Amino acid sequence: MKFDTKTVFQDISFKLEEGSTTALLGPNGTGKTTLIRILMGMLTPTTGSYQFASDVKLGYVPQFRNIDSEYPLSIRAFIELNAPLFKTKKVKDQVNHQLSETHLTEIQNTRMGEASGGQKQRAYLAQALLDQPNMIILDEATASLDPVAKEELMGLIEHLNKEHKITVLFVTHDIPLAKKYMNNYLYLNKGTIRQGKMKDFKEDFE
Repeated sequence: MKFDTKTVFQDISFKLEEGSTTALLGPNGTGKTTLIRILMGMLTPTTGSYQFASDVKLGYVPQFRNIDSEYPLSIRAFIELNAPLFKTKKVKDQVNHQLSETHLTEIQNTRMGEASGGQKQRAYLAQALLDQPNMIILDEATASLDPVAKEELMGLIEHLNKEHKITVLFVTHDIPLAKKYMNNYLYLNKGTIRQGKMKDFKEDFE
C-alpha cells in the first residue's frame, strides 16, 4: 500500500483460518489501521489482492470512543441503530439475544452517556453482532478500558469464538492480553508482516 511516495507496506502475505483468533500487533505508524481498512473494503491496495471465503460476514468493534454524558439514547436504542427501522418480533428477539450475550440486559434502559467505558464497548460489540457476523475485527477495542472491563470484553470475545466459531482479528498494543486470549499473531513492522503462534511471539525492537 502506498500513499503518494510513501510505501506503508509491501509484499505482505498472510492467511487467517476460519474460527481462529489472531492479534494484529506492531508499533504505531506501521499500517495496522490501513490494513484493517483494506480488509473492510474502505481502501483499495495499490497492488495485490486479498480474498475472503464467500460466506464471510464481517463485524467491526471500534476503539473506545467516549460518548458525551448528555447522549440521550439508551443502551438498547443505541444497539438498535444497527437494526432495521421497522422492529419485527424477529428483530426484537435478536436485540434481546445480543443484550443477553453481552451481559447488558439488566441495564438496557440506562442512557449510553451514563454507562461505564466497559458497558459502552459491550454495546458496540452487541451492535456489531446484530448483523450476525462470522468474523469480528476489534480495532484496539480494549484501549482506554480499565483492567476489569478489558477482561470482561475479551471474555465475551472468547465465548463468541468458542461457542459460535466466530473468527477474531484483534488489533492491539496489549501483548499480555493478546497472549491470554489470542492463539495467533500477525506482526506488522518495517513494511513487512510476520505470522506465528501467540505463545512464541517476540517483539522486534531493532
